[in-house]
Amino acid sequence: MTFVGVVESVGQGIDASGVAVIVIGGMAAAVAAGLRMTQHQSQVYQRLRQQLGRTILLGLELLVAADIIRTVAVTPTVQSVVVLAGIVLIRTFLSFSLELEITGRWPWSKAPAAPPDSTAGGPPPP
Repeated sequence: MTFVGVVESVGQGIDASGVAVIVIGGMAAAVAAGLRMTQHQSQVYQRLRQQLGRTILLGLELLVAADIIRTVAVTPTVQSVVVLAGIVLIRTFLSFSLELEITGRWPWSKAPAAPPDSTAGGPPPP
């Protein structure tokens, strides 16, 4: 098998992994939401959206990785690089949008600080 064939196979394997992550993660999120509904837990829809968003983010990362591997190693033409740039740009926008939807903040923003524990006996915050 040639180098190009191996790289193409690796790219296809990573593509398949990305799709599998999205499909299996989506089904797992749906099953978990169904169980939460039968137990009458609160915020079922919110948790489902968060789990689906995380699943899609992971799947998108794998799909972008496969595109990069195939484009850079197999067909590094100007046209293929421009197409890859467009794909990465769109998927990056989707990733940022999903991250904002899941966490309520931009990916580069720090997580909000946890409120101080009033039972710890430490000094009050300034």
